[in-house]
Amino acid sequence: MKIRAQAMLFDNDGTLVSSLESVERCWTRWAGEYGITAEAFAAVELHGRTAAEVAADLLPAAVVPEAVARIEQLEVEDVPGGGVRLLPGTRDFLAALPADRWAVVTSATRRLAEARLAAVGILPKTLVAADDVTHGKPDPEPYLLAARSLGVDPAGCVVFEDAPAGLRAGRAAGMTTVALATTHPAHELDADLVVPDLSALSALVTGDSVEIAARP
Repeated sequence: MKIRAQAMLFDNDGTLVSSLESVERCWTRWAGEYGITAEAFAAVELHGRTAAEVAADLLPAAVVPEAVARIEQLEVEDVPGGGVRLLPGTRDFLAALPADRWAVVTSATRRLAEARLAAVGILPKTLVAADDVTHGKPDPEPYLLAARSLGVDPAGCVVFEDAPAGLRAGRAAGMTTVALATTHPAHELDADLVVPDLSALSALVTGDSVEIAARP
C-alpha cells in the first residue's frame, strides 16, 4: 500500500519515542500522593490523553490544576533519568522528510514534550501540545491545528498514531491514518494502514508531496 500526502503529523509518545518506564514511574508516584487507589487508577484510560483529562476523571475539580502541575513536574524531572528512548525507524524516517512537511502533535504539555524530544535529539519545526488546544484527542482539534500551522488541507495530511484515541482524532479531522502497533495489538487499531513501527515504512519526497509505502 502506498499513501501520498502533503504533510505528516506524528503523535510523540508511543509513535516517535517511548517513555513508558518514565510514565509508569511518575504516574504511580502521583497517584500515591493524591490517595488514588490502584483500582481507580487502573480503570482510567491514560495513554493518548491529556494529563488534565486524566486528573479530572480521578480528582475533584478544585484539585485538578494543582495535580496537573504536579505530574508535569514529576515527568519533566524524570526525563534526564533515561526514561525516554527513540522507537525503531524514527530517526531515519524523519530525516527523509523536509522540516516544513511534518509536525509533532502530542497530548503532553509543551514543556514536557520539548524535554522528551530534546532528550533524543528531535527538534520539530512545528509542535502542537496540550497547551495549544481547548479539546485534546480524540477530538480532532489538535490535528486540525497542526494542518493549519503547516498550511496544508486536512485531506492532504497523514496521521501517525499508536493510540486508539489519537486515531479517532485523525479520522475525525478527515485525515489518512497510519497505526503503529507499539503499545496496542494490531487488531485493536482502526486505521488505513497498520504497521509494527516506523521502520516498516519508507518515505520518498516527490515535488510537493511525499509517498509513504510499507517496506516489502
